[in-house]
Amino acid sequence: MHGEYKVPGGKLVVVDVDVEDGMLRHVRVAGDFFLEPDEALDAVNGALEGAPADTDTAGLAARIEAALPAGTVMYGLSSEGVGIAVRRALAHATDWTDYDWQLVHEAAQPPALHMALDEVLTAEVAAGRRPPTLRVWEWAAPAVIIGSFQSLRNEVDPRGAARHGIEVVRRISGGGAMFVEPGNTITYSLSVPDSLVQGLSFQDSYAYLDDWVLGALGDMGVRAWYQPLNDIATDQGKIAGAAQKRIVGPGGGPGAVLHHVTMAYDIDADKMVEVLRIGREKLSDKGTSSAKKRVDPLRRQTGLPREAVIDRMIGSFRARYGLAQGKVTDEELARAAELARVKFTSPQWTARVP
Repeated sequence: MHGEYKVPGGKLVVVDVDVEDGMLRHVRVAGDFFLEPDEALDAVNGALEGAPADTDTAGLAARIEAALPAGTVMYGLSSEGVGIAVRRALAHATDWTDYDWQLVHEAAQPPALHMALDEVLTAEVAAGRRPPTLRVWEWAAPAVIIGSFQSLRNEVDPRGAARHGIEVVRRISGGGAMFVEPGNTITYSLSVPDSLVQGLSFQDSYAYLDDWVLGALGDMGVRAWYQPLNDIATDQGKIAGAAQKRIVGPGGGPGAVLHHVTMAYDIDADKMVEVLRIGREKLSDKGTSSAKKRVDPLRRQTGLPREAVIDRMIGSFRARYGLAQGKVTDEELARAAELARVKFTSPQWTARVP
């Protein structure tokens, strides 16, 4: 069995392993990491050899830590990362490069239709009728998107939203409210088979699916990192938030993961705080006293037009994993339009948590 895992902000770890009588056998760890002294690699392999195959990531990491020679230095590598690679091997996880990725980047669409497209396209990936897809959104109108489990009245000031002509929609994933305006926001979705994140914890899957965009930002001179559970941050502040939804496949079979990210390119902070009810308690764990300081726009950090940032992100993804131009099919669009009508614009859904 073969497993791979790129440590967030680090290097690739590759594990080949067999299972015999419920035990790990013939363990071989490799990768482009740095490890000193040389005999530390033998210690890692030896620590895993004979471990029960059902040992979790933390247990595998503990075995490795206990076996490492004194003074061992790991660079681009961690004991937990090796454990994750083992678990991914045992789960028969797939890798980014195992797929023919498709890009969907189309004309601006209404907020409710975007919510519906996320659900429809991810269900199509789960059913095996669509390849893994990177969809870059273009917004036809400003909106507030609230998480699946958020209280509408607690998150949104209806008078502020009405005054600024801002539509409120609820997405299918959890997480917090997002304030978006055309031209000021960069949003994308990944619709991927769940095998891509097999062997990863829920938290690790966020870091894993965000890693490519951290590289893309780095190429633009922005040093960014994943900040648990679902933020992307820089030393100048938060720049993005992610959310996920798992969709079960037909008949309860293998499914798919929706991972979508909203990035602040530029932001009207005054308008945002008039529309969103951002309380002091919510801000207290962010180490900031003002909502205006929570999000630092990409425009200032990159010095690039929004379109150029998007083009570079797409180019970075394509260089890493390959990316063919695609589109939403007529059938998918029709299904999404109907779903937007009956679900995502309905008061029953939007106010399902009043």
